[in-house]
Amino acid sequence: MADVEMMSSDSESIDGDSYDFRSLLSSLEIDFLIRNNGDQVKIDSLEGKKLGFYFSDKEDEICQIFTQKLVNVYKELSSKGDFEIIFASWDYSDDTFEEFFSEMPWLAIPFQLLYLEDTLDELDDFFFQERDVPRLVILDEHGMVVTDDGVSLIQKYGVDGYPFSAERFKELKEEEEKARREQTIRSILASPSSSRDFVISSDGNKVPVSKLEGKTVGLYFSLSSCKSCVDFTPKLVEVYKKLEEKGESFEIVLISLDDEEKSFKESFGGMPWLALPFKDKSCEKLARYFELSTTPTVVVIGPDGKTLQSNVAEDMEEHGIQAYPFTPQKFAELAEMEKAKEMVQTLESILVSGDLDFVIGKDGVRIPVSDLVGKNILLYFSAHHCLGCHHFLPKLIESYHEIKAKDEPLEVVFISSDNDQASFDKSFSEMPWLALPFGDARKSSLSRRFKVIGIPMLVAIGSSGRTVTKEAKDLITMYRAKAYPFTEERLKEVEAEYEEMAKEWPEKVKYRWDKKRELTLMHMMHYRCDECNEYGQVWAYRCKERDIKLHPKCGLEAEAKGTESESESMDEETERWVCGGDMSIGFCSSSPLSRGRQISVLFGI
Repeated sequence: MADVEMMSSDSESIDGDSYDFRSLLSSLEIDFLIRNNGDQVKIDSLEGKKLGFYFSDKEDEICQIFTQKLVNVYKELSSKGDFEIIFASWDYSDDTFEEFFSEMPWLAIPFQLLYLEDTLDELDDFFFQERDVPRLVILDEHGMVVTDDGVSLIQKYGVDGYPFSAERFKELKEEEEKARREQTIRSILASPSSSRDFVISSDGNKVPVSKLEGKTVGLYFSLSSCKSCVDFTPKLVEVYKKLEEKGESFEIVLISLDDEEKSFKESFGGMPWLALPFKDKSCEKLARYFELSTTPTVVVIGPDGKTLQSNVAEDMEEHGIQAYPFTPQKFAELAEMEKAKEMVQTLESILVSGDLDFVIGKDGVRIPVSDLVGKNILLYFSAHHCLGCHHFLPKLIESYHEIKAKDEPLEVVFISSDNDQASFDKSFSEMPWLALPFGDARKSSLSRRFKVIGIPMLVAIGSSGRTVTKEAKDLITMYRAKAYPFTEERLKEVEAEYEEMAKEWPEKVKYRWDKKRELTLMHMMHYRCDECNEYGQVWAYRCKERDIKLHPKCGLEAEAKGTESESESMDEETERWVCGGDMSIGFCSSSPLSRGRQISVLFGI
């Protein structure tokens, strides 16, 4: 996350402006807010309080996750009596609003009032620079905007960020910098606020933190409900025991992110190492301190108490004890070993393991890997439960058929992350190519080899058997079949074609919903067009200030429409341009305005 000074530079409060939210709401004929039990709360009762305006949407998974975090922070601060949150819903219906609001202990703008056009326009002018949710705008007791990035601050600091002032954020930042400079194993694991100077073993014994001084320590951030953690733990146990047998000065401390003590005890009970106590406040602080972004994560602290590596989980899976002692020198050696392996890589070396020397076609027919030698291969890591995979699959199928129609030597192999055979069968039934069988042991080794940390992922293997790129998904998304065979030479040719195409377009266009705003032509890998609500890539007209993005075709059409008579009513414009075909150049067809676009128009973004 950007530091406080950088983040605040975009906030209107930096100019010393303050906002009278009571006047705003009163002007919109909103003189009360509501609680989820139906109680009404007068606007005047919030005078002198710090406020958080929370824009959120139940249908958004990130909003749901952040809301639970915000609920915990709100409850901890409720006893202070000087902080309140006001929910402004982006939900599609009154029913989803009511369902989402039932989880919230704070106030809300009544749904029916919020979705009046004037209300949305006024809130837009009052707060918004971007359309993303979740969004939390924090005002101090005088009505000044402290930050419009409250989501990041709550995620990073939690209740420690209170009273959410610029001075407090600066103070926390300085504390973090000092802690990193003076970091020791004691400063990481002991808790002065609770006088805890120990960690615990699985049998409940207390082990003084001083016993870990001078050792290499792995901080294992884990969640018992996380399948990746469940799969990784046995490998970590294997590494731990082997290093223990060799007499290495190495220890692991579990930093559990579990919410239920039963889950914590069940998972920790099978681990041979130490842990912080369940729900210890240091668990959350350490997750922020080490900027945790995924689980499992193993942070390595050296014998001197300084951080050696931010996450060696993948390295442990791939190299085992060979990765020890996790120093930069050791990882340089491993990198050289990997380069040497890649130089002699063949298709058989990555797809054949013992008797597993085949892939399958439809109806389970076995096809020897040897039949694929000499072809360009795409390894497609995907799963039926993955929403992103469902969005990407049609693009890949379209590109596959287009490439195959030219008699190009291409094949795709589906590598499933599905949880059961039925899900695998559903996934594979939609695909016109080959696959590894469900539950095939080669899947794990391929995931480690290509460092698959998210799906969908597409790896391109050249006709020689060597890896061409691990970013083939992005290339298909941007260029479709034109990207084939995904080599640097081909990508340079494609980029030159698009550069030539862009020469025909103006550098800037006017935005028809706000003629004062100009949108500038620029490269964008992947985006959603705010005119037609469809995805695009490569080129876009964009206004960075409001994060408005248009396909080139939509931008040119929108500018043309903006020159039409201003007396034409928006109510009479029942159709908009919706992209199809090659969205990167804005090929369009007429289609009714989607609800998503209606919201973006009402908010003026």
